[in-house]
Amino acid sequence: MTDTIRRGEAGYDEERTGFQAAVEHRPDLIYTAENAADIGAAVEFAAAHRLPVAVQATGHGRSVPASGGVLISTRRMTGVRVHKDARTASFGAGARWDQVIDECAPHGLAPLSGSAPHVGAVGYTLGGGLGLLSRQHGYAADTVRSIEVVTPDGVLRTVTADTEPDLFWTLRGGRDNFGVVTGLEVELFPVARLYGGGLSYSGDRAQFIVDTYLSWTEALPEPMASSLALARFPDLPVIPEPIRGRYVAQVRIAYAGEPGEGAELLAPLRAAAPRLLETVRDMPYAQSGSIHNDPVEPVATCNTNVLLRTLDSAALLEHAGPDAPVPIIAEIRHLGGALARPPAVPSAVGHRDASYLLSLVTPLDGSTGFETVDAAHHRVHDGQRRGVTGRALNFLSGPAATVDRVREAYEPEDHRRLQRLKAQYDPDNLFRLNHNIPPAASV
Repeated sequence: MTDTIRRGEAGYDEERTGFQAAVEHRPDLIYTAENAADIGAAVEFAAAHRLPVAVQATGHGRSVPASGGVLISTRRMTGVRVHKDARTASFGAGARWDQVIDECAPHGLAPLSGSAPHVGAVGYTLGGGLGLLSRQHGYAADTVRSIEVVTPDGVLRTVTADTEPDLFWTLRGGRDNFGVVTGLEVELFPVARLYGGGLSYSGDRAQFIVDTYLSWTEALPEPMASSLALARFPDLPVIPEPIRGRYVAQVRIAYAGEPGEGAELLAPLRAAAPRLLETVRDMPYAQSGSIHNDPVEPVATCNTNVLLRTLDSAALLEHAGPDAPVPIIAEIRHLGGALARPPAVPSAVGHRDASYLLSLVTPLDGSTGFETVDAAHHRVHDGQRRGVTGRALNFLSGPAATVDRVREAYEPEDHRRLQRLKAQYDPDNLFRLNHNIPPAASV
């Protein structure tokens, strides 16, 4: 049974807290949902009182703070069912990818999960979902078979490509603008193991490593997923000694094939320069989160990105290198392959012609304000302007996720269609405490 928590009541602070700490929710009322009926009741209440709605499972993608209004917490809805014969999995709105992965592993199956398995599976998928297997199988949104959603009128709908094609299209890429998704059914793939890990190089050879990496990606087979991160690692005991306190260029790889084949593909990178540290190994898919080793504790960050056809390494290092006045963690993710092909059932996920995703993250620790950090990120983006095609929704969070930047995550005609559908399903923009797509009438 659902519970409601008001400001000042026990559990309020715990329930409103999420991973992205740069955006602080302070709603008037929190609904702790355990099932679709609880969510329906919360949406009906909000609509009746004309209160804006925010939805949160893990809070990784928070953008607009809920200063008042209603927060629907779905983190208790963690049920996962694997249908091994159909190669699909069904999971609730609060399930994390690690929970889904663990249920799939005994069957030798894997979902299109991403680099951070502690992320909420539903929000990740609705934002597109760039996973470790996506160059071979496409965006996670492309694998959705069925969606259960409570729309702003409080109605629970089961949405498929056949039953409600417009809503099915818009939910896969439009995130939480059109209702509260209570559960998904997604396709799984016969992957039990990966050849993956990281190769860390000294940052004083960063441009050479970036250029070598970009050349290496030009002829990779689709089962090889990779990225390159440029970052100064903190001087902390938890960081391996060879890279502790150093500026490092780190290539991360995930190969869904035989380890011997992966080693052959990796040979040019191993020969390019001495490595400070290497962690590449054969591993169960359930350990795939160790490849990127993303932080699991809440953190306040500015997260921006651009999708690129080409990347200028010199411009990148000029504005995001070791001497940049504002520290920036830059990561280049290789796209292409199945990500570039139109899915069997169209979705709202845009800019499939991009070759790379350049994501930027800077912690907001109080020493530098958001405006200063955001301006520094803009200089990095501006240095790549000749190759820019758009943005990726899931890599845009915190106060940087403005309406204008959200628009840039879609093809122009697709965004106009999303606005028309928003006006149809949510004309009052009840769901606006998010990566917002305003209804057409309000633009």
